[in-house]
Amino acid sequence: MGEPNDGRVVLVTGAGRGLGVEIARQLVAAGDTVVVAARDPAAGASTAKELGDGAWSLTLDVTEPESVQAAVEAVDRRHGRLDALVNNAAVNFDRGADPVTEDLEVAEGAWRTNVLAPWRLSQAFAPLLRAGRDPVIVNVTSGLGSLARMGASSPAYSVSKAGVNALTRVFADALTRDGIAVHAVSPGWTATDMGGAGGRPIADGAAGIVDVVRSPGAFPSGSYLQDGEHVPW
Repeated sequence: MGEPNDGRVVLVTGAGRGLGVEIARQLVAAGDTVVVAARDPAAGASTAKELGDGAWSLTLDVTEPESVQAAVEAVDRRHGRLDALVNNAAVNFDRGADPVTEDLEVAEGAWRTNVLAPWRLSQAFAPLLRAGRDPVIVNVTSGLGSLARMGASSPAYSVSKAGVNALTRVFADALTRDGIAVHAVSPGWTATDMGGAGGRPIADGAAGIVDVVRSPGAFPSGSYLQDGEHVPW
C-alpha cells in the first residue's frame, strides 16, 4: 500500500457514530489529527473526548451551506490546511423498499445527504486541500452503488451511492491539476446501526478506508475500492 504519511490532518463527517467513529479512532491511533465532524454536537464531543489529544470536535450539518462554510473557517484557523476529507455521513438505507412504490422523499433525502453534501464539501474544502500534504478526498461508498452488480435492493441508497461513485470520477478528473487524489471506498457490509446485524466488524470496514486516507497514491485517482481491491463500476 506504500508508505503512510505521518501527522495528517483529516476531517471525517458523520463521525459521531458507527463507522465514522471507528475511522477516526484508527486514524488517531496511526498518529493523525482528526477533525470529528458530526451533526450532533454531543456525539462529536464524546468521540473527540474518547480519542484524546489527537482529535477535536466540530459541529457540522453537511446539508447546510452555512454550517459547511463555518467548518472550513474553523479548520483553516486551526490548521491552515487539510490533508484528507472523508465524506462518510450517509442516510436512508432503505433495505427492503421497492423502487416501484418507493417514497420519493426518502430518495430525495438520500440524494441530498449522500451525494450533494459530499459535492458541497469537496468544493468548500478544495482550497485547504490544495494546501495539504498528499491531499485526498475519500468518498465512502457501497458495493450497492456498483452498476455492474446493482439490482432493486435498497433503491434510494443504491442510486445515491452510484451518484457518489460518479461524483468521485468527475472530481478526480477536475482535481488532477491540483494534485488532489479522489477515491470511492466501500467498507463492505459492516455491523453498524445502518448496516444491521450480520455484517463484519466495523473495524474491518474502517481499515480499508483508513489505508486509502494514509496512502492515497497507492491507487490511480478516481478508483473504486474495497479492502484494497478494485470494485467493478
